[in-house]
Amino acid sequence: MSAVLVISGGRSSTSTTEKVAEHVLRHVVARGHTAEHLRVRELPARALVAGDPADPAIGRAVEEVAAADGIVLATPIYQAAYSGLLKAFLDLLPQFALSGKSVLPLATGGSLAHVLALDYALRPVIQSLAAGHVVRSTFVLGGHVVTSKDGVTVDDHTAGLLRDAVDDFEWSLSARRQPTTVAHST
Repeated sequence: MSAVLVISGGRSSTSTTEKVAEHVLRHVVARGHTAEHLRVRELPARALVAGDPADPAIGRAVEEVAAADGIVLATPIYQAAYSGLLKAFLDLLPQFALSGKSVLPLATGGSLAHVLALDYALRPVIQSLAAGHVVRSTFVLGGHVVTSKDGVTVDDHTAGLLRDAVDDFEWSLSARRQPTTVAHST
């Protein structure tokens, strides 16, 4: 199976984004993949803001991205854009850091007015990092999520959205692992 890295750009351990990211991670693991969760907020702030790839924690995080077959990018939407924490981390990555990788963009927000932030703000950055395949973006409305210290509960509609997103992501991961065959004519 595939190695997946879930990267969350929420500001706190109680953020809806982080809880939804954990929810998705559990679904990915339940399907037989290995998965880790990189919480950008836990990286050293000075090194993150300074863009210091020589910092050991930043270096390990960049290596985790390189080792993953698939990436889930989970972000809250603030002021019609993805989080500055996530942007600071993505700016540290090498130019082709997502080459050959499947990527699932996932966001949480308080209003459907923010849905397009995924495709107009985050997707171009993912593409510039040479992602192999970007799965359809998924937006989770904060009002459809109840968080607790034990995790997250989502309404039936949101559960279906997240299940479909993981299905698409898993399909992308398996498709990328399949060897390509070339037909030869004689």
